[in-house]
Amino acid sequence: MTQTDLSNTLRALHRPGDPLILPNAWDAGSARAVVQAGFAAVATSSGAVADSLGHADGEATPVAEMLGAIGRIAAAVDVPVTADIERGYGLSPGELAERLLATGAVGCNIEDSDPRTGALVDPAEQADLLAALRAAAGTDLVVNARIDVFLRTAGDHRDVLDDAVDRARRYLAAGADCVYPIFLADPELIHRFVEAVAAPVNVLTRGAGPIPGELAKLGVARVSYGAGLYHTTKGYLTRMIGAVRDGDNPYAIAGN
Repeated sequence: MTQTDLSNTLRALHRPGDPLILPNAWDAGSARAVVQAGFAAVATSSGAVADSLGHADGEATPVAEMLGAIGRIAAAVDVPVTADIERGYGLSPGELAERLLATGAVGCNIEDSDPRTGALVDPAEQADLLAALRAAAGTDLVVNARIDVFLRTAGDHRDVLDDAVDRARRYLAAGADCVYPIFLADPELIHRFVEAVAAPVNVLTRGAGPIPGELAKLGVARVSYGAGLYHTTKGYLTRMIGAVRDGDNPYAIAGN
């Protein structure tokens, strides 16, 4: 398929009530595992990719290394790949679009807080960035606009729901295909958010939060796992290595 075909396929997979499920990958091997399991697309996790490359999350990864990892993932699979690019690693929207599309990816997450400081970006400024990214990439890039108000608040999420909805509407008007209120986990608030924005919504599922079947009933169009699978896998490997150190059978821990 051409890059345009892949982007059109990815966009069409965002179906409210029948969500695109994305067990986030971090390298070519994990991406192939996602496809072999039957999933229709691959998403990267910036935190997982960064850690696997030896860097901290929060745009500490040199942009060439991050884009190189995304390119290896895209080359390893024959399904659409959408990349978590934090806030763009300091690239202009035009350069970001050009270099990201050159990796073979056809989608991206881009967040509205500063990865280094955690400060929320003014929504008008973020809308301008999204509009410029859309203008540079055309329709070959499926843009998932992350909304960080729930991540960045320590208070009641009800208190920032209106802000999140306002940001979502601005970002969609600027050209985003999907909005991603990360860390929004309360089913009632998810339903209210989905109803208010009336567009594809991505929800992160973690731990005790709603599972994909429950999120589908709430009208969610995309479900992702972030760095969760990577960190669980890394923890499992750590326990296996500990068993080797202790003279035990590591494969007994793995259940093999």
